[in-house]
Amino acid sequence: MNIELHNELPTDFEELKKAANRTSNWRERLSAVEALGEHGDQQSVHILKRLMTNDTVYAIQETAYRKLKLLGEDVQMPPRKKGDLIKGVGKILLRIKKSLPEGHTYEAFKEKLQKMRSDVYDTYEGDKGSDFDQWLESTWSGLLTNK
Repeated sequence: MNIELHNELPTDFEELKKAANRTSNWRERLSAVEALGEHGDQQSVHILKRLMTNDTVYAIQETAYRKLKLLGEDVQMPPRKKGDLIKGVGKILLRIKKSLPEGHTYEAFKEKLQKMRSDVYDTYEGDKGSDFDQWLESTWSGLLTNK
């Protein structure tokens, strides 16, 4: 079933475009992908293709792919990225851990990560889903700091 392509932009296009570019909120990007996929105008298709190819959260890439297929676009499912989703994430996390006092809690680390690097927090939360806390705590406890 193909949705017919429209020439006019949706009335909320500028808001959807901003939401699609919000790197620190994967839920808003996913919502924008869902909404843009209902329109089919060329600018919406362009944004969906960019997110399908470049978004750091695979669920967003996958949803953009499905929406583009429904719009009749000839696209290929993007492969799931292996390794670090954000280059140098280990160094980023280590810097945050080192910036906290000796003996800090995992919760303090998680909170500081969310405040200092919401993009990193958001990307991995979106990618890991319900396993995020387990992954982050395991990663945090494995970070070695030589203060």
